[in-house]
Amino acid sequence: MGRACGLEGRVAVVTGGTRGVGAGIARAFLRAGAQVVVCARRPPAEPVAAAGRAARFLPVDVRRPEAVAGMFGRIAEEAGRVDVLVNNAGGTPYRPLGATDAAVHARIVELNLVAPLTVSLAAHRIMREQPGGGSVLMIGSVSGARPSPGTAAYGAAKAGLEHLARSMAVEWAPAVRVNTLVLGMVRTESAHLHYGDEDGVAAVARTVPAGRLAEPDDVGGAAVFLASDRAAYITGASLLVHGGGERPAFLDAANVDRGS
Repeated sequence: MGRACGLEGRVAVVTGGTRGVGAGIARAFLRAGAQVVVCARRPPAEPVAAAGRAARFLPVDVRRPEAVAGMFGRIAEEAGRVDVLVNNAGGTPYRPLGATDAAVHARIVELNLVAPLTVSLAAHRIMREQPGGGSVLMIGSVSGARPSPGTAAYGAAKAGLEHLARSMAVEWAPAVRVNTLVLGMVRTESAHLHYGDEDGVAAVARTVPAGRLAEPDDVGGAAVFLASDRAAYITGASLLVHGGGERPAFLDAANVDRGS
């Protein structure tokens, strides 16, 4: 999805946009003509670039409200506006609930739910005052809609994030649209941590109806669409980007002859 989406001259901020899914989203916005700011605690190993242009990097810890407010103030002063926010920063290690205490799980909820609220509030203060308003995108997960053993706090946070987005969409309409991309499994540079070696990735991909994991650019294309004027009447929505979901386990467990 390219410049036909009409993002030329618009300013997009992608949290956690230095690698993985976030970098794929940032590249898609660059290809669509937007000015892109990526933020994270640490700079990328190399610039996030596409279509002969590079995203600007600003360091920030999205869990710190003062730092987040300062970053958006700087962007608004220098670029004149903030049109799109993509709340991508987040993640979790594998951690069964009984393996540690509640405080550790609370930090996962803080990163994946409280931090997007913090960042969205800072962006909204700018978007609500500018002509054309703005668009906020949450990066959700299928973990928020099904049991998530080993990552329960993450799944709970993503469920809450989707609900938060729907409430924001009502409160902030019509100036600011708020939507969620609900992601399934994505192939990134850290995929091996979740799925193992190439054989493991291939085995997992066979469980997806689409026959493969998503690529970061798949997510980027969906994000550009929701941020563009083509989606001007879409707010409070959740777009599933999961290749058809997961094949139900009972279909393989049942001993039934289905014929040809």
